[in-house]
Amino acid sequence: MRLPDLRRGWLVVLAGLAALLLWDAAGWDLAVVRHFADARGFALRDHWLTSGLLHQGGRWVATGLAVVLLINALRPLWPGLTRRERWGAVALTAVSLVLIPLMKQGSSTSCPWDLAEFGGVAHYVSHWRFGIGDGGPGHCFPSGHASSAFAFFSLFFMLRRAYPRQARIALGAVLVMGSLYGVAQMLRGAHYPSHTMWTAWICWTLAVAAAPALRARDADAGT
Repeated sequence: MRLPDLRRGWLVVLAGLAALLLWDAAGWDLAVVRHFADARGFALRDHWLTSGLLHQGGRWVATGLAVVLLINALRPLWPGLTRRERWGAVALTAVSLVLIPLMKQGSSTSCPWDLAEFGGVAHYVSHWRFGIGDGGPGHCFPSGHASSAFAFFSLFFMLRRAYPRQARIALGAVLVMGSLYGVAQMLRGAHYPSHTMWTAWICWTLAVAAAPALRARDADAGT
């Protein structure tokens, strides 16, 4: 990416961080999910659309995209990309897909469907209160399922130099896909809205930080 592009990328990082901190400070997570549940739980938890299509189906989409990236690294599907760009995208995607689940494993935050007011046993505790248990199973922050979309921000950074139009299409598709996954998980009670937004922010920040390493060198062009 060119320097102005990187600056815009970091501006998005900073703006996103400010928006997320405001969201968390306002305590909007619980207020939002209460619209979709009652004492019996979340009505759409096992619905075919949220659980089948957007959750299980989303995993298959992510697997397919990962295969495409790997094939592209071995045998270029976009001939204008360098080896550095192709393999860099694979590495960036892998880091995102590994990091988010690792963060979840270390989290004491439980999912909305675990809360006592929705039929579970936990009480609400902000994910900023590190190490403080909420009486539930935890391991719910940030959103792992959303990372199966937002990890593919790598497509935008891989294509940006040689295929800018396709890069923008890929970015839009990833944002739409990740948003749909996030809404589905919220409706199921699997995550709060901020869990999805933090996953998007983390994946985007990783991608912007890695962008200089993906940038093609003149000697790499056409390889």
